Amino acid sequence: MGSGAFLKVVAQNFDVLAGPVVTLVYPLYASVKAIETKSPADDQQWLTYWVLYSFITLFELTFAKVLEWIPFWSYAKLFFSCWLVLPYFNGAAYVYEHFARPVLVNHQTANIWHMPRKKEIFSKSDDILSAAERYMEENGTEAFERLISKSERSSKSRSNHRTILEEVQAERESKSWNGDFPVFDEDYRY
Repeated sequence: MGSGAFLKVVAQNFDVLAGPVVTLVYPLYASVKAIETKSPADDQQWLTYWVLYSFITLFELTFAKVLEWIPFWSYAKLFFSCWLVLPYFNGAAYVYEHFARPVLVNHQTANIWHMPRKKEIFSKSDDILSAAERYMEENGTEAFERLISKSERSSKSRSNHRTILEEVQAERESKSWNGDFPVFDEDYRY
């Protein structure tokens, strides 16, 4: 009757005995083995497992008092851990792709305070200088001086609030152009 009592104790505490082996010992061994291989697939499997294991541990720590009242929690956790760990099921990858990743990686919220950033037309001062030099080469220095004086006059008078682009378009209409002109974005006021 000694071996029968032993098997009964093992059966009653199977979750306590198998839990650490399934959730820690085998994943630790497989993770070390994955580090030594060149394949990124097994690295991803075990990194995913450890992320999910952390979530399970945090869940258990947070809801420990509630989980004490659920008699089958330890068995459910053991079966779920087996499903995550065993390569046949590849459960860790499934849970991560379908549940964890959409919450963590693609976290999209509606931000009502978001103001779209205006992209810079010229990222460096050299770009402005090169654009001005190209303009002067194509149209002459007199046209560039007229453009600057018009822009200074329009900035002084608030009633005539025209952009440099509008000034250039007016200059283009008053003169015949060959069509080559530096490209400016109409959304930006100078």
